[in-house]
Amino acid sequence: MSAIKKFQVTFDCAEPERLARFWCKVLGYVVPPPEGFATWDAFKESQPPEERDAWFACGDPSGVGPRLYFQRVPEGKAAKNRVHLDVRVGTGLVGEERLAALEAECARLIPLGAVHVRTLYDGNDSCIPMLDIEGNEFCID
Repeated sequence: MSAIKKFQVTFDCAEPERLARFWCKVLGYVVPPPEGFATWDAFKESQPPEERDAWFACGDPSGVGPRLYFQRVPEGKAAKNRVHLDVRVGTGLVGEERLAALEAECARLIPLGAVHVRTLYDGNDSCIPMLDIEGNEFCID
């Protein structure tokens, strides 16, 4: 039997720090400075100007969830994501109770810059597709 591997989720983006800080607010993640540095500012100052703000990372403060890594790329988003995050707030809930939990989370995320795409509800199951601040799809599930 093979060992379970740790992994990170990587986002190609235009503004790594801005997008990372958005996802920290969504998920309750934190932004520890890179190893060997007391702060992100100290890390940035150590970098050549052309490399500053090229990436940013955040992680689950409990150490359970994957690290999120954001890297600046020159091209913009051109198509639908092939992979997206599902923010699971309705686990174990059904019907109107589940829908209410998802709608409450949607309402919390909109002031952060998220965009509500639509609400999918069939009377029992529900999902709310959204866009983050750079237009990446994710779902409240």
